[in-house]
Amino acid sequence: MTPMMLVLLGVGAIVIGAGVLSLVRERAAGGVSERLDRYADAGAGARDAKAAVAAGPRPSPIADRLNKVMERRGVGGKTATDLAQADLKMTPAVWLALRLIAIIGLAALGFVIFHQSLIFVAIAGVIGFFIPGIYLGMRKGQRRTKFNNQLGDVINLWVNALRSGYSVLQALDAMARELPSPASIEFARVVQEVRLGIPMEVALANLLRRVPSEDLDLVVTAVNVQREVGGNLAEILEVIGHTIRERVRIKGEIEVLTAQQMYGGYIIALIPVILLLILYAINPKYIGRMVEPNPQQPCGWAMLAVGGFMILIGFLAIRKIVKIEV
Repeated sequence: MTPMMLVLLGVGAIVIGAGVLSLVRERAAGGVSERLDRYADAGAGARDAKAAVAAGPRPSPIADRLNKVMERRGVGGKTATDLAQADLKMTPAVWLALRLIAIIGLAALGFVIFHQSLIFVAIAGVIGFFIPGIYLGMRKGQRRTKFNNQLGDVINLWVNALRSGYSVLQALDAMARELPSPASIEFARVVQEVRLGIPMEVALANLLRRVPSEDLDLVVTAVNVQREVGGNLAEILEVIGHTIRERVRIKGEIEVLTAQQMYGGYIIALIPVILLLILYAINPKYIGRMVEPNPQQPCGWAMLAVGGFMILIGFLAIRKIVKIEV
């Protein structure tokens, strides 16, 4: 085992240990923070949450310092919003620690698999940097899609509750008890925020921040307008619900018709990359001729760059063609 490999494995073990320690201490000390994050707003509610957490158990020093640095640089707010939209109960500092663990872990794995080639170690580290972001984006998209698919049933239940004599808050409470996740979780948060003293408009704005959806924006706008000028909210929501159900139906038909082309684009883009990695793992000398420094034959890196660029352009073109807005 070479000294560089020992150093890499040592650094990886230290970072993984620090990340695990931060996660354990964050979960042990973050009970109050989780409850307040569930019910409090990112604005006024967040200030109350910080004051309450300051009076209670504190998170780990590493996580606390990272949170402060990320807040000063303006990165923590966006990361916290992304985590809330994905319904991941962790702080931005813990998320950053997990990304570092993924980078070092994949780099160490690439160092072992690809015969200590620094080029592929760097590529593996870059892949480790992007994998958590891809997972976060996929989780956000899946949760938003699931919520949008439930929105038609949400509005039906809301309209029936209002026509039965319920108030808006009572109707939201009934939806939180009757609907499946994620709609039940989000509307339960709205009810709890209102009961904690946050205005209904602010609680609905927080809901829209956690679930950025054009359909939900229509519903929130209708509720806010009705609270200001009056009117029959049940009839307004019934019209909006019909529009949303038709939009969901059309989106489903389009996704079925374009699913084969979308997955075909993923397969076509990944096959050359996977084949290159497999060939390098089997016979590094065969593929190594393309990446080894040779002033007389400098075309290897140019060929890889042009190939990667053309694969990326083709993948983006396929996604642009099959992505149809409704």
